[in-house]
Amino acid sequence: MFQVTSTISIPDDEIEFHFIRASGSGGQNVNKVASAVHLRFDIPNSSLPDSCKERLLALGDQRLTQNGVIIIKAQQYRTQEQNKEDALNRLSRIIKDAMVVAKHRRPTRPGKNARKKRTDLKTQRGATKALRKKVG
Repeated sequence: MFQVTSTISIPDDEIEFHFIRASGSGGQNVNKVASAVHLRFDIPNSSLPDSCKERLLALGDQRLTQNGVIIIKAQQYRTQEQNKEDALNRLSRIIKDAMVVAKHRRPTRPGKNARKKRTDLKTQRGATKALRKKVG
């Protein structure tokens, strides 16, 4: 059981791991050891709450496929265990970010004094520029 928050947890059978060889430099080790991890998490078929599923699917993340599967590739570390842990942490971060509800913004207007001050400053600036004209 993978604990995301105190209220959200994901059973281990819903998270798929595929171990692949990492790309990039690493000498002979990169050709022999499958240390990189592909984590696959199917959102529509998961046990997450419906509100969480909707928010995750609406993210528009590039790691999200059309079928609603999140694919995370972790290859930063040299060992499989560290990359697996990194992939799980990144999945956890994505789910936590999706659960944050944006605060509703109430539209506001500038106050009466702020509007008056702005027009007075514009008038004053215009008068300063008018004094720069040639005397005719």
